[in-house]
Amino acid sequence: MKIYKAIKKDHDIQRDLCNKLVNTSGESEERKELWTKLKKELEVHAVAEERYFYSPLIDTDEMQEDARHGMAEHHEMDELIAELTDTDMSSPHWLATFKKLMEKVEHHLKDEEDDFFGKAEGIYSEKEADTLAKNYENTMEEYRYTWPESIPGNETTE
Repeated sequence: MKIYKAIKKDHDIQRDLCNKLVNTSGESEERKELWTKLKKELEVHAVAEERYFYSPLIDTDEMQEDARHGMAEHHEMDELIAELTDTDMSSPHWLATFKKLMEKVEHHLKDEEDDFFGKAEGIYSEKEADTLAKNYENTMEEYRYTWPESIPGNETTE
């Protein structure tokens, strides 16, 4: 499997969770459960994607700007996730902020799938794309299992 297919598979999970979550209301169990799942997927995905898709591209002239743009969007999503985590789910502000996050997620996924992947195919060899996918998927699996402690910045101090 190539890195593009591995990432796209996780994009589909994110889209599905966003679409389900936007149709929930109040502080329902469904909203809480879906929010936890989406938050986990977005956080784990951002770490693995930056490590195995963007970081290797930052050193290239062709993709440096795109890689920085993608990582900046991850940071913007992190800020919205933090805001949502600190907001009462039953407030209108929560849903309005979630819709901003959803728009940001959809924009980011479209950038990658419609533009960045095609450019990266001209940089990564077939073997590199396979190796990156394997490393990406292993990190996703490990971090999903150990989330939220696995996310840099979320470590608990004792």
